[in-house]
Amino acid sequence: MLKKFLALCAALTMIYFFVSVPAVQKKFLYPFPYRSTVENYSSRWKVDKFLAIAVMKVESNFSEEAHSCSGAIGLMQIMPETAAWIAYQLGETPEEVADDIENLHDPEKNIRYGTWYLAELKDEFKGNDVLALAAYNAGRGNVHEWIEKNNWSENFSDADKIPYPETRDYVKRVLHCREKYFELYGTENFVSAPIALHELRFARLKNLTL
Repeated sequence: MLKKFLALCAALTMIYFFVSVPAVQKKFLYPFPYRSTVENYSSRWKVDKFLAIAVMKVESNFSEEAHSCSGAIGLMQIMPETAAWIAYQLGETPEEVADDIENLHDPEKNIRYGTWYLAELKDEFKGNDVLALAAYNAGRGNVHEWIEKNNWSENFSDADKIPYPETRDYVKRVLHCREKYFELYGTENFVSAPIALHELRFARLKNLTL
């Protein structure tokens, strides 16, 4: 009995050290698919690429075909009505809007919209990651209601005080994943691609430096 116990302890120890190896974590626990697309759009919209990939992991676990019961679509789980609003903000033509909404499962379109929306929420909530992520999950209206009701400041950071259990867990998971992605990929460099001309409207509105 003791031998079996010691063998089990040894096996668990080996597994622990195995999954602690960065290369193993990158391959099996925290991969970075669609990396060039995530990094390009994160750079364009001035949003943390590790936050974007963490949102994608928690939202869909990198499944292009993910479709929630509430109607959210694709890698970053964009609602069609949210996609329409984003497209309007980006100054797209009706034809472009229709095409993008119809093809929200497409990784490039989904990541483009998702990273823009993260940037917009970060801007709306004064750079507060906890509030921005809560809004991504539960909606902006709910978060503004919580801020007013509970007198939260711009520096609010206690995710445990978020009223919705699902949103509370979501925010914690995304922030944990972002820390892991930064730990594993933070020392690697990336040169962003030039911004597309039709995307300059958002940058002008937000006074961003391209």
